[in-house]
Amino acid sequence: MQEILKDALPFLAVAIAIVAGVVASWLIRRVVLTLNRGRNKLKETSRLARAPLRIVLILIGVKIALALTTESGGWRTPVDHLLLIALIGAIAWLAVTMLLIVEAVLLSRYSVDVSDNRRARRLQTQMILARRIAVALIIVLALGSAMLTFPAVQALGAGLLASAGVISIVAGLAAQTSLVNVFAGVQLAFTDAIRVGDVVVVEKEWGRIEEITLTYVVVHVWDDRRLILPSTHFTTTPFENWTRRQSEIMGTVEFDLDWRAPLESMRAELRAILADTELWNKKVGILQITDATKGFVRVRILVSADDSAALFDLRCLIREELVTFLQQAHPEALPQTRLQTGSAKPSNQPRQHAQPGEAQLFTGSIEATERSRAFSGPGKDVFEERDRTIASQN
Repeated sequence: MQEILKDALPFLAVAIAIVAGVVASWLIRRVVLTLNRGRNKLKETSRLARAPLRIVLILIGVKIALALTTESGGWRTPVDHLLLIALIGAIAWLAVTMLLIVEAVLLSRYSVDVSDNRRARRLQTQMILARRIAVALIIVLALGSAMLTFPAVQALGAGLLASAGVISIVAGLAAQTSLVNVFAGVQLAFTDAIRVGDVVVVEKEWGRIEEITLTYVVVHVWDDRRLILPSTHFTTTPFENWTRRQSEIMGTVEFDLDWRAPLESMRAELRAILADTELWNKKVGILQITDATKGFVRVRILVSADDSAALFDLRCLIREELVTFLQQAHPEALPQTRLQTGSAKPSNQPRQHAQPGEAQLFTGSIEATERSRAFSGPGKDVFEERDRTIASQN
């Protein structure tokens, strides 16, 4: 009977260790959620850590139970080795989920749902990149630790360290492009050049930064396409960042109209449109003529909005409303092309001759003549005097 109990003792201890690990993980999770009550993001993220925490506690309990109830050597040696490798992997898994929890706690203090969310987006970008770097380091350390548990790998350690210099040079040359992208990604995140959610114009495409990784950047283009660019593109090629300092932005709406365009009526209609929409932030709203050539006048409207999305819709609204206004109330202001056929009739009015010096820039007065010489050199009388001098000498 005692022999049976002695043989069954390790299995009983292992069962108790498994139950204790499950209960301990449940208690730890409940305590963490109680201390952070009201943070829904943390509650969702903590579910990811439930499985690795439970596995770590169970493996630790099983190792302790086997150490207390069995003798070393024999079948315990491979079992201990297997448990050690599993424990290293579970700890790495738990460390990765802990990084996700820390990221969720820090980001929950800043909201990106407000109009001026530049600081929150900057923190979000840096936290995401830092977490990815940490995850890569944890995976490398876990794999290295697991490999070092094998005696054959430990024997090769000295030789690997001796040749580390040559290997690092070869690996650096082989992975030069990848490393450049990695360093460029780190530079983008921590120099605040771009952030997740920034509105940019890159490769003549207007879009929003959706994701920043260690090697590439994903731009969500306005028509739901994704533009994937290497990180080095943003460190070596100029691009436009519309929301780097603030989300408020200004834009223009331009019309090429006839010279009979009613400017004051258009200004009144613009004021009515802006007063009736929430897209305008009530800061800039002006109408000006910026050009008057080639038979048209160019009317430019400058308006401002809280962000680029609102500005785009505001520009479309103004364009549609003013086009409808001109079509219905002032069709004569629409662009027209004038053609003249036949010969022009002579005017019966007597020709008015300009007085010397009146409305003349280069002739008619001493000042105008001097101005003409300054622009075009000596006049005709100078060359005639020169020709007479040459003829007299011959």
